[in-house]
Amino acid sequence: MKKNFEQIKRFFLDNPKAAVGVLIVLAIVMLCFAAPLFTSFDPTARIARPHQAPSMEHFMGTTRMGRDVWTQALYGGRTSLMVGFVAGTFVMLMAMVVGICSGYFGGRVDNILSFFTNLVMVIPSLPLMLVLAAFLGQVSPLVIAVIIGVTSWPWGARVIRSQTLAIRNRDFVHAAQVMGETRTRMLFAEVMPNMMSILASSFIGTVIYAIMTQATLEFIGLGDPLSVTWGSMLYNADQTSAIRIGAWWEIVAPSIALASVAIGLALINFSIDEISNPKLKAQRIMARFRREQKKAERKLHKAQKEIRFDKLSEEASS
Repeated sequence: MKKNFEQIKRFFLDNPKAAVGVLIVLAIVMLCFAAPLFTSFDPTARIARPHQAPSMEHFMGTTRMGRDVWTQALYGGRTSLMVGFVAGTFVMLMAMVVGICSGYFGGRVDNILSFFTNLVMVIPSLPLMLVLAAFLGQVSPLVIAVIIGVTSWPWGARVIRSQTLAIRNRDFVHAAQVMGETRTRMLFAEVMPNMMSILASSFIGTVIYAIMTQATLEFIGLGDPLSVTWGSMLYNADQTSAIRIGAWWEIVAPSIALASVAIGLALINFSIDEISNPKLKAQRIMARFRREQKKAERKLHKAQKEIRFDKLSEEASS
């Protein structure tokens, strides 16, 4: 347990971007999913005067309907994060299955899956959501997550297919074939572990895209007006002219939440790229070596100064 803790500590010390990103995302997730611990109000209940400025009781103010902005930001984050993680999970699974199977098996399987991938790739997700919103009236957050997931996986699948084509010709894969390992075991034990960084990057990128797309659709009025999300908060603030009348807090709360999630996930994504990229990894190792070298030089310089001081003290006393 102690050894694992030291490894985690060393990892975050060597990857400050990952540490900052994980702290930001974890803080937001904990605030949103433990919302009852941080607020006692209902996000849809009228509990104060309209457009009340931030105060000790409502430190993010209230909306035009007299609802607490802090409470709406916490509860709205649940839905927005759910959309992002549902879409990201679907994209990662689809891209992994299609990309690995297409690149590893090749031949007719590759032709069929590549055709299917190219077919889905040309379907634009935003116009599709606009058409669905026209037919359905409004698009619920779950529908937005499904549409984003269905239309966004081909990009990751193409990258994973290319990586699989490169990996399947490596020596360790041929050695596994000679040893008689099954194709299923080679896929899950030999090929897939070498693409975890790509899968993680695809997942995080889709989560950011899904959260921002949902907020955009709801801001332009295509979301469900009854759901409390960061996008619907921006839409309601725009409809009530919050900025014009000076109720800036209605815009600031969801905007900071969206920006914080995007920044945190982007930092994690950058750190994954640094870990998986050999060139960036070598640069990080050299930077750590230089830091340790400078630390050793400072210690040596300090020790030499203490030795000189001790010699001067002995000469003075003699």
